[in-house]
Amino acid sequence: MTGRRRLVNGYRSWLYPVLARTDPERAHSLALKSLGVAGSTSMGLKWLAPTLDERLVVQCFGLRFANPLGVAAGLDKNGEAVAGLLKLGFGSIEVGTVTPQPQQGNPRPRVWRFTEERALINALGFPSQGAAAVRKRLVGRQFPGVVGVNVGKNRSTAAEEAAVDYVAVIDALWDVADFFTINVSSPNTPGLRDLQRRETLLGILSQVMEQNRRSARLHDKPERPVLVKIAPDLTDDALDEVLSGIVDGEASGVIVSNTTIDHTLLNRATNQLPGGLSGRPLKALALDKVRKVRQRVGASLPIIGVGGIENAADVIERMRAGASLVQLYTSFVYGGPALPGVIVSDLLEFVEREGLSSINEIVGTEDP
Repeated sequence: MTGRRRLVNGYRSWLYPVLARTDPERAHSLALKSLGVAGSTSMGLKWLAPTLDERLVVQCFGLRFANPLGVAAGLDKNGEAVAGLLKLGFGSIEVGTVTPQPQQGNPRPRVWRFTEERALINALGFPSQGAAAVRKRLVGRQFPGVVGVNVGKNRSTAAEEAAVDYVAVIDALWDVADFFTINVSSPNTPGLRDLQRRETLLGILSQVMEQNRRSARLHDKPERPVLVKIAPDLTDDALDEVLSGIVDGEASGVIVSNTTIDHTLLNRATNQLPGGLSGRPLKALALDKVRKVRQRVGASLPIIGVGGIENAADVIERMRAGASLVQLYTSFVYGGPALPGVIVSDLLEFVEREGLSSINEIVGTEDP
């Protein structure tokens, strides 16, 4: 057993049970602050990071990812621990969701743990310090990985004005982000998922892309990749509709998927808790959606797979189904800071065992 794997087991056996006695949001805040401090030092957390290897590099959206494993949006909403998380071995991080103006989100309690099932339910509702605060943390800094920003609208903004909010965040953060994700799929902001309808999404993407072009001209740099994050609960017809909007709106890729409102995936009653379910129970549903998206769009639209990613086998399965990259969040809560290093090291062992020149060779190789 490697040292990192021992640390994961030790975290699960000793440290997590202590954290589990703390309010989920307070524990999360303490962990982010610790990662923020560690990431700001010269050595920081490098001893936990796996060895870099060109065979794990993924070129996607015109960006170079050191490996396919990323941090999903929601873990670091305000860009407080970007360097620390990347030093753990992640190839990328998606900060956010970021709203134009600060907002508190929904009333507490709004996060619930389901430890035995490695799951969370959250009804956060985009608590955000706002684009200006995130900018202060990112501007002028070089990070050891790709940094994206997940963009949302303020709760007080009417759905028909959502594009104004998305544009405002992109305008504020364009020069400090490598890519942007348009979040139209969180279940915790009323009416947000209605923005996945084709014509509505096309209208949003039209304004977002225009801002992207303006910012690119202003900074004399190429346009940023713009992705769209979709819900796992879409019917087949609704999936066709949102993908039509994504393709026709010339988005660079799709993130599959956000949290699910189907709490029956848990093996216990949730007493009608609000919010979205993430973690292990979401795995099968999210994997199925990746397969369906790949079947519909082929290789023309890169996919980032999210939902129930816990280990290297899950990463490999999601990539074979069609994802070029993956992201995790909930398993990091339960696995601790050594988990990304374990996963990336295991991916390298897989590449060596299979005699692959690049992990990209497995993308979309699953038999239909």
